[in-house]
Amino acid sequence: MGIAVTGLGIICAIGNDAASVLGSLKAKQTGIGPMRYLQSNHKELPVGEVKLSNEEMKQMLGVDANAVISRTVLMGAIAIRQALDNSNLTNSKFKEGKRVVVISGTTVGGMDITEQYFMQIKEDNALLPILEKHDCGSSTREMADLAGLNDAEVCTVSTACSSAVNAIILGAEMLQNNEADIVIAGGTEALSRFHLNGFNSLMVLDKECCRPFDKDRAGLNLGEGAAFIVLQKRPESEGIFIRGYANRCDAFHQTASSENGEGAYLAMSKTLQMAGLRPQDIQYINAHGTGTPNNDSSESAAIRRVFGRDIPPVSSTKGFTGHTTSASGSIETVICILALQNRFVPANLGWREQDEACITPTQGIDNISLENILCNSFGFGGNDSALVISKEQGAGSEEQEDKSINFLVQRAEATILSPSGELDGGTLRKYISSGEARRMTRLMKAATITSLKALQEAGVESPDAIITATAYGMLETSEKFLIDMLENGEETLSPTLFMQSTHNTLSSAIAIRTKCHGYNMTYTQGKDSLDWALRDARRLIASGKAKTVLVGSHDEATPTFQEFFRRMGKPVPPMLYSKSIVLTAVKR
Repeated sequence: MGIAVTGLGIICAIGNDAASVLGSLKAKQTGIGPMRYLQSNHKELPVGEVKLSNEEMKQMLGVDANAVISRTVLMGAIAIRQALDNSNLTNSKFKEGKRVVVISGTTVGGMDITEQYFMQIKEDNALLPILEKHDCGSSTREMADLAGLNDAEVCTVSTACSSAVNAIILGAEMLQNNEADIVIAGGTEALSRFHLNGFNSLMVLDKECCRPFDKDRAGLNLGEGAAFIVLQKRPESEGIFIRGYANRCDAFHQTASSENGEGAYLAMSKTLQMAGLRPQDIQYINAHGTGTPNNDSSESAAIRRVFGRDIPPVSSTKGFTGHTTSASGSIETVICILALQNRFVPANLGWREQDEACITPTQGIDNISLENILCNSFGFGGNDSALVISKEQGAGSEEQEDKSINFLVQRAEATILSPSGELDGGTLRKYISSGEARRMTRLMKAATITSLKALQEAGVESPDAIITATAYGMLETSEKFLIDMLENGEETLSPTLFMQSTHNTLSSAIAIRTKCHGYNMTYTQGKDSLDWALRDARRLIASGKAKTVLVGSHDEATPTFQEFFRRMGKPVPPMLYSKSIVLTAVKR
């Protein structure tokens, strides 16, 4: 049976539902424009905002107008409700013993609310409950509840801009392995001052509408939105199916892509292999296409490596929506589904002049026969993923030889628990040079030490996959960046701090260090994060997709963070905790 898409929902800069998004795509109407809702000083930067206020979205959801709810949650709940309505699944259906899972990709989480109240929270205990909704996992739980899925299991994936596609991949894997009956998967991300200023500090934001693949492209425009799809296993041969997928790592740099696009090439190649398709079977590529010089040339190199001279029509739809970061993969998945259903290829808005380093994007095609679409989604740290969305489920041709092997799982572990946050100098010098240590945060040091030690004990130089669990992510760097922005303004913020603020920073850094181009995933679901990571690792091994998996559980606290816990009357977390586990499949 195939993984069928039985419902979809979307809200973004070009529409508040699928019908309006389709209309904007067909009319070639961008949603990028001046800021209206985001309260930033950088009014010179165009953005792709959802054309609704928080108050209007609360009204749509039937929520108290005075409730403090993240825009990330509001948009996600709206998209999930739409997807459920579109699938004709009612709440009563979910009470018939069905195992329902909501999987969301996000990185910003509740940051739009945290940055608004943070300085007041430091002084006012009455505002402390706001912090309980800040982390990404809490956002997903709240969003599912608002959508009426109170009894559903929830999971949050945070691999930067590939998060939503990785959420869909996880959902498909859970269905394939009989771990769920219905999965609602996708992503949601609100604009925030934090990540607008972070991207601005990297000097990758364009002051005009973005121009993916154009010779004179000057960067991206940030956007926001949410999209979710309902996934179920279905026996029908025709419909809309997630036919193939892959997650691979560029293992090159924390924010830049390699010149030859190795991670993107591996992701696309493996996706086609799983789908049982040849490059010539793809009729359209929805490119990641951010509009930055580096991404577009690297992605073009990867596309040329996979497709040679016979490249099908390619476009980036970020000229419509802006770059919706963690939500971009699911928003573009829904756009691809709309293209399949309505027989058109979306235009690559803004393109004017050929860059020899880039592919030539399409300006849109109507009345075209589409059977298989390739959708690319790439993130910081080289977290590169891809999907094939098809009208037929296909037989697939994924390698099967290891799947029936009986195996034992051997474990090698290494742990650091430091209440004070201090690391042993001798251990540090054993694994990290003094030059490297000066550029690394303490959590990065701890994660590197435990990862290398566990791999060493397991006799593994480079694992097949790296999976990280973290409840709060890179807390120290995020807090420093946030406080600097709130106290000193938006003009002189540190790009280094922002580069090391994403949840997948650790997974990607360890992949770069160990030259691991394989599967790379980060889970952030509070206290359940490690459980999700281990489930994923065991699934990879049981299915023969990996023989060695490095799983890490890494978290840190700051004095401010610990003080918040004391004031809430909750157990105070240690300053530093890092545990790495190597799971190895051994043939009997």
